[in-house]
Amino acid sequence: MNLKSNFQSLLVPLAAVFASLYLINPNPHFLNIFKDFTVTTLPSSSFYLAQPFTNNFGRDHHHRPHKKHPDSGDAGSICDDFPPGIPPPSTNTTSYLCVDRKGCCNFTTVQAAVNAVPDFSEKRTIIWINSGIYYEKVIVPKTKPNITIQGQGYTSTAIAWNDTAKSANGTFYSGSVQVFASNFIAKNISFMNLAPIPGPGVEGAQAVAMRISGDQAEFRGCGFFGAQDTLHDDKGRHYFKDCYIQGSIDFIFGDARSLYENCQLVSIANPVPPGQRGINGAVTAHGRVSMDENTGFAFVNCTIGGNGRIWLGRAWRPFSRVVFAFTTMSDIIAPEGWNDFNDPSRDQTIFYGEYNCSGPGASTALRVSYVQRLNDTQVFPFLNTSYIDGDQWLEVYK
Repeated sequence: MNLKSNFQSLLVPLAAVFASLYLINPNPHFLNIFKDFTVTTLPSSSFYLAQPFTNNFGRDHHHRPHKKHPDSGDAGSICDDFPPGIPPPSTNTTSYLCVDRKGCCNFTTVQAAVNAVPDFSEKRTIIWINSGIYYEKVIVPKTKPNITIQGQGYTSTAIAWNDTAKSANGTFYSGSVQVFASNFIAKNISFMNLAPIPGPGVEGAQAVAMRISGDQAEFRGCGFFGAQDTLHDDKGRHYFKDCYIQGSIDFIFGDARSLYENCQLVSIANPVPPGQRGINGAVTAHGRVSMDENTGFAFVNCTIGGNGRIWLGRAWRPFSRVVFAFTTMSDIIAPEGWNDFNDPSRDQTIFYGEYNCSGPGASTALRVSYVQRLNDTQVFPFLNTSYIDGDQWLEVYK
């Protein structure tokens, strides 16, 4: 199945997801969501999200090339109305690059912009990405630290590919975007894996949208779209703020030490008919392998909704650690809440905690015996950016 047909197959679930987003968040911004995700046929038969800005700056950040509009036949430029002053000129501490799929910027692909960043640069490079969907697989190697990828909103700018564990020779390599460099920042952009949503028992169907393996990474206002294994929060210290994360099975997994604040976690597992008790999904699968590892996922002031009957987490590795605090949980959360990966020996070593959560899925009355109902002292280390040493590296502290 090609990218175009994969994207078409996702239109209905995407529309449903964003319809639910609007119902949860009655904000006028979301009235534009269906427009933003309109599929448009271009002469090249490519597809994209949203109507891209018809703006530009040239390679010297001043000259704007005149491109004839493909439909009008006139000599006017499709790049003339680029907002003035964006991006600003490079400085001693910051460099700027621009990506536009119509050719109105320095680059037409995100990977080309990443490749242009000097190796081991101590300057921050901000890659400004115009609205649209960029069908490409993007790798940010260890040699490219200090990169910021900045879109125009997670409902209008996206990087998408469609690898699976089978096609990529392993789940870890299936990510549409894979970041191995340190000090990576992403803002206002989505990462998507457009592989078909797998049926029950399908092997090799794991499909990662984002793999983040570098230390000190932050994501603000970003979207992560996929089904099984959407977000590979692999290793390092990471911060997710105001993000939208969609999936079905283990859709946040890895062995990182990460804080998720004010994020929306949305299950796209199949609805479970009334009266049935089956489980068809899980939010997290944390992979801590020993007590010596200072890793774990902390979710603070988040919301969990969508479809299915799912667990908050399952113990991918014996010392899995996950905490939910001040989080609103819908009734899709199974009463038992957690799963030990069907290995009772892990019950003594995993750390699953809940604190002051709300909603019909937050009742701890029927939770598994090994879940911890945290008190104020126990939960305190997980509640803010000190959990990830954020004062040492987050952009807001610089």
